[in-house]
Amino acid sequence: MAKAPGSTDIQRLETLAEVNDALAGGSSLRAALQRVMQLLDRRDSVVCGSITLLSPDSGLLHVEASEGLTPEGRSARYAVGEGVTGRVVETAKPVIVPRASKEPMFLNRARRKNLDRRDISFICVPIKTRKSKKSVGAISIDLPFEKGRDYQRYVKFLDVVATMIAQAIRVNHLVDAERQRLTEENVHLRGELKERYDFANIVGTSGPMRQVYAQVSQVASANTTVLVRGESGTGKELIAHAIHYNSPRAKKPFVKVSCAALPDSLIESELFGYERGAFTGAQTRKKGRFELAQGGTLFLDEIGDLNPSTQVKLLRVLQEREFERLGGTEPVKVDVRLIAATNASLEKAIAAGTFREDLHYRLNVFAIFVPPLRERKTDVLLLADHFLERYGVEHGKQVRRISTPAIDILMAYHWPGNVRELENAIERAMLVCDGSVIHAHDLPPSLQTAEASGTVMSQSLAEAVEAYERDLIEDALKATRGNRVKAASLLRSTERIVSYKVKKYEIDCARYRN
Repeated sequence: MAKAPGSTDIQRLETLAEVNDALAGGSSLRAALQRVMQLLDRRDSVVCGSITLLSPDSGLLHVEASEGLTPEGRSARYAVGEGVTGRVVETAKPVIVPRASKEPMFLNRARRKNLDRRDISFICVPIKTRKSKKSVGAISIDLPFEKGRDYQRYVKFLDVVATMIAQAIRVNHLVDAERQRLTEENVHLRGELKERYDFANIVGTSGPMRQVYAQVSQVASANTTVLVRGESGTGKELIAHAIHYNSPRAKKPFVKVSCAALPDSLIESELFGYERGAFTGAQTRKKGRFELAQGGTLFLDEIGDLNPSTQVKLLRVLQEREFERLGGTEPVKVDVRLIAATNASLEKAIAAGTFREDLHYRLNVFAIFVPPLRERKTDVLLLADHFLERYGVEHGKQVRRISTPAIDILMAYHWPGNVRELENAIERAMLVCDGSVIHAHDLPPSLQTAEASGTVMSQSLAEAVEAYERDLIEDALKATRGNRVKAASLLRSTERIVSYKVKKYEIDCARYRN
């Protein structure tokens, strides 16, 4: 039966629509191209066909997708310019071989199954990039030889298919490049995190901190649950990071949850997730923090603020390594290391009935106590210099050191806010400082008052002037390594006056020479 007028065009449009769906379907490029070959085969009953792509690494052509080729044909390789397919890629122009048996350049490198049994027509069109118009491959189709076939019309059809494939290849390359960029960025960021939280980069050499480092080294390589204890601002989260990034789980997620920051009505769903319809507004299933930390570490800060019902579920996770999402009935298995932290006395909470004793036993497998700053005074200057360098870069200021009187104040203060308070004090001093040295008057007023430190006495005007004068002379001597002549020059004074002041204030110049 003869086809109705225009029926061939309609069929080709339908095929193009299906080809578009295959290329945009989200499958891998190879699977999408294989689907395209199947669609072309179904429409035209081709003897065989292939989509050949140019490898940017080897510079050779290889078969990416095919129909009707032998295994040897699918593994064939072509040089650009070799054979009909190679010539099409080289010239970026289509080639029509009405009768392949009459064409000496037709290599049959693909080892077509039916070539010896019947004559074929070979059509090959280039797959060209839109901008450079260079070929990145070719579509080759073998059709049964028929006299009077409209080859030019078929070439136009294949040319549209080739354009769609070229666009899909471009998108695939962009996706691969972005994936590679993200992978490299992820590796780089993880490397930075590991370096940042390496023991060598945690500031502090005091005896109490060396004990903390030893404990972190002991527990990092294990999967043991850790309870980090210490006052607010001592750096408990920093210790949790150090444990994670020095453990076998370093390449897996580190997920933090502040139990004090989430209301009781949300903490359970945040930790364990929920099923669709678990409550009003739960339109889809949501993974909780435990699932997000799969294979890695979950850090529960301020764990003493957990409500009793959530404590029960947390206890089950620690015992069974499984839980149920809110509104769910199926258990979810997890492989997560738990690190908890608290600045409260869990023993007092247990006595008051607000914290479960059995949960405390599960958490307190390996306890690390982070000492307050007042118990590690030898670390104050190290920390101050560390924050001076950090905020100098962040705020673009060339503040190089801290004056001796300012150091005396920092060392005398009792630091109720611990390292966090010291960090804030140095950042503030950095912002208000006019020169390259932080002076005592640049520090926060709370550090300079007798009520705060118990060391700064009320002074008369003359005493305040003398203290400031002594500060300036010591800074100049420090800058000139104890050389009075150079110090006098910096102060725009004379050596005689500087020597008089040094003697008056009993300044030891020798301490600045080394």
